[in-house]
Amino acid sequence: MSVWRTKSIEASMADSLEKDHSLKRTLGTWDLMIMGVAVAVGAGIFSVGAKAAGSYAGPSVTLAFLLAAVTCALAIMCYAEFASAVPVAGSAYTFTYATLGELLAWIIGWDLILEMLTAAAVIAKYWGIYLSEVFALWNWDVPATIPVFGLQVSWGAFVIVAIFTTLLVLGTKLSARVASIFTILKVAIVVFVIVVGAFFINPKNYTPFIPEAVPSTGGDGDVWMQSLFSFMTGAQPAQYGLFGLLAGASLVFFAFIGFDVVATSAEEVKNPQKTLPRGIFAGLAIVTVLYLGVSLVLTGMVPYTVLADDPNASLATAFISVGAGWAAQVISVGILVGLTTVIMVLLLGLSRVLFAMSRDGLLPRGLSVTSSKRGTPARVQIISGAAVALIAGFTDVGVLEEMINIGTLSAFVLVSIAVVVLRKKRPDLPRAFKVPFSPFLPILSAALCFWLMLNLTTLTWVRFAVWLAIGIAVYFLYGRRHSVVGIEAKRVFDETFRDELIAEEKAALGK
Repeated sequence: MSVWRTKSIEASMADSLEKDHSLKRTLGTWDLMIMGVAVAVGAGIFSVGAKAAGSYAGPSVTLAFLLAAVTCALAIMCYAEFASAVPVAGSAYTFTYATLGELLAWIIGWDLILEMLTAAAVIAKYWGIYLSEVFALWNWDVPATIPVFGLQVSWGAFVIVAIFTTLLVLGTKLSARVASIFTILKVAIVVFVIVVGAFFINPKNYTPFIPEAVPSTGGDGDVWMQSLFSFMTGAQPAQYGLFGLLAGASLVFFAFIGFDVVATSAEEVKNPQKTLPRGIFAGLAIVTVLYLGVSLVLTGMVPYTVLADDPNASLATAFISVGAGWAAQVISVGILVGLTTVIMVLLLGLSRVLFAMSRDGLLPRGLSVTSSKRGTPARVQIISGAAVALIAGFTDVGVLEEMINIGTLSAFVLVSIAVVVLRKKRPDLPRAFKVPFSPFLPILSAALCFWLMLNLTTLTWVRFAVWLAIGIAVYFLYGRRHSVVGIEAKRVFDETFRDELIAEEKAALGK
């Protein structure tokens, strides 16, 4: 059967009501807004902006954040239209299945697994590291790792993943309530940092706002660290200037990752047609304001060259430089609190994508069984948590960071295209939210996301290609043969063909 077969929206909606394979609708607008802020406001707000300002954009990092926010907003509009029309689990995977076919749906599902698995592992690892730093504030010498059978294991990662895996198994609503408490606390810390930092701003530090472009140190010799765009065009890798600003936007896009995760919870949302768009956009608006505030304060406190000279530059670097080292302690606590909720939402998103793919038979169907009492996919949630804990606890996750970006951006590209396709295929479909100026804005969204992908390193693209190759092999070895849609199509085909044979035999006997 064709790998381009699609799953009808009616079939997806029917599956969301299937006994023992359905989720309970318990989330409201507030829950979704908090979820978006919870997953986006993490370590990125304290560190990624400083790195982008020092190494790529200078004070224009604020524009880089704004460009990343606009790109994210365009893609999120596409997600919102889909989620209001097809409010079931799976996010971009489900949307692609309904429009572009099974193979592309599998690929995007595989990409989402890459994004959420690596992001959860990376952040869980850093959570353990920052926990040790917070202990150090009280002069407690607690190491971030402990030796186990000759291996250094990040015990903190295991603890935090185990806690949130348990909460998510017990119920999505309970987890959302816990996330609300942590999210309110970390937003308060970010606002505090912005207000305090504003007193140390020197307007001279904003000049030049877009520094003159200079060649990247050692950029020519390291092919793997060049952006794919530089590699393909032969352009000399450069810092600052317009291309530095665009490269900075690709980097800070990491700070916006997670809003697509909110869409994976569509099947657990009450009145999803209205609630999903409201919750997603409210969360994005709050996050964008916080990011712009932090970036303006950061580059106003110290010259961007100070950040460039520190290989581990962060928001704390700026406060220490102006003699406010005490604020660095507050930032350390803020980072720890910020990372906490990010882990929870990513674990939720990972399990929901795996749940949707297994319910469709592309992964073993047994993974999609839900608890009759709590309505949560306990099996796949526990497996997701175990995988994240093992990767975070036993491996060096630093090499995985850019893999998160490319996995997210590839999903954004396909969802943006799929919106246009669905408008053509199903103009009759009720949509509580529509992307304005379609198809112009969805196409612009796809183009901007693809441009950001081109600004990622060639090494990231090679790793991405290897991941896709593994995924395609899994699809043809297992998913294609066990697909529920494929099995049903084969049954209908066989019955039709059998009826035709019987009719031909009767006709022959009649002669």
